[in-house]
Amino acid sequence: MLSALNNDSRFYANVNPPALQQKFLQALYKIAHYRHLAFRLLILPQTPQVQPRLILDKRKLQLTLERLCYQLIENHHDFSETVLIGVQPRGIHLSNRLVQLLEQITGRAMAYGFIDPTFFRDDYRMTGKKFSPRQTELPVSIEGKKVVLIDDVLFSGRTVRASLDALMSFGRPQKVELLVLIDRRFTRELPIQPDYVGMVVDSLPSEKVTVKWEQLDGDDQIWITPLASG
Repeated sequence: MLSALNNDSRFYANVNPPALQQKFLQALYKIAHYRHLAFRLLILPQTPQVQPRLILDKRKLQLTLERLCYQLIENHHDFSETVLIGVQPRGIHLSNRLVQLLEQITGRAMAYGFIDPTFFRDDYRMTGKKFSPRQTELPVSIEGKKVVLIDDVLFSGRTVRASLDALMSFGRPQKVELLVLIDRRFTRELPIQPDYVGMVVDSLPSEKVTVKWEQLDGDDQIWITPLASG
């Protein structure tokens, strides 16, 4: 026992305290460095690479439009008290297709118009934003009628709110319903929900939904694309 203590004493007597302290600090630095790298690589979430993806092709989009038409027919019967209104700018391409299909299915002419909500937007006077007003055309009175607002993508709900304000300047409808082709349900900023939905889409904030129409873009398709891709 005494021999062991004597050996330890001789060992510590030969140790240079500053040199030992420096090596100890270097070892701590290396450990901290590699732990930091491991934390960044393994623990911190990596931003996923968003890739464009097709969610509805031409055939499925046509089936979706037909389903929406039959849902409207179920609730509005002969459409004698109903006015269909497309929301400018992109909603009118959807409403044009729906009105064409409804007239083919029912054999009746639809009361149909479109509305531009530009001057009723809550961000209209914000600096840095430029808006191009579009045409509003309501060939029939909406007073006491059932109105179906039609838009392609429901995002924050602010365009729909502006459209409702614009609509009320033309009269007091009996009821207003909302039809959308795509509902991005996790992006709502106002308490607005659609009555008719073509498809519910759960997407990232870094993505956008692009609706393409044959008469404009060469084919009927709906894509989810990165925002940066335009």
